[in-house]
Amino acid sequence: MTSKEHNNKEPLLYGLVLAGGKSVRMGHDKGLIQWHGKEQRYYVADMLRPLCTDVFISCREEQLREIDPEYRTLTDTVEGAGPLIAILSALKEKPDAAWLVVACDLPLLDTATLEYLIKNRDTNCIATTFESPFDLLPEPLITIWEPSSYEVLLNHISEGFKCPRKALIRNSARVKILVAKDSNALKNANTPEDAAEVKDLMK
Repeated sequence: MTSKEHNNKEPLLYGLVLAGGKSVRMGHDKGLIQWHGKEQRYYVADMLRPLCTDVFISCREEQLREIDPEYRTLTDTVEGAGPLIAILSALKEKPDAAWLVVACDLPLLDTATLEYLIKNRDTNCIATTFESPFDLLPEPLITIWEPSSYEVLLNHISEGFKCPRKALIRNSARVKILVAKDSNALKNANTPEDAAEVKDLMK
């Protein structure tokens, strides 16, 4: 079975690239950094395309006019801001689908890591994710969120929580957590210091 073929027992898998953050700590838009010869938001979207039924770039309304029309976009349809709202908006857009959500600040993420996540997906859980090798907590922004996660996340935010990681922790009995074969694939580049470290690793 190829990655796009669909088992009737499983919800279709869509891809979502999180590129709507304001990159305050980095000082400039992380989605525009060209780690691999093209803007990172496009690089991640292109990586997801062979693995998913369709792929969207999650962005703010004011970013729409600057994004290449070759790429589909999705803006927040749930009130609020941040990655949790972006995930909820995607789940609301296609309520019968699962979403492979990937942040745009993962320069060392590779196809093999994503394929491993998909291969080990558990549709009976609300999410399948990785354990962060840096703090041993679940990594919500390289995660497959199943349709059943929508109500869980909606309740989470209605209780005043905005952190998707906390949603995974609070519902750990319903989350499948994997250990990545390459820990560097999960390394974020959120600050100039992170970026310098990533450049060294890429060398």
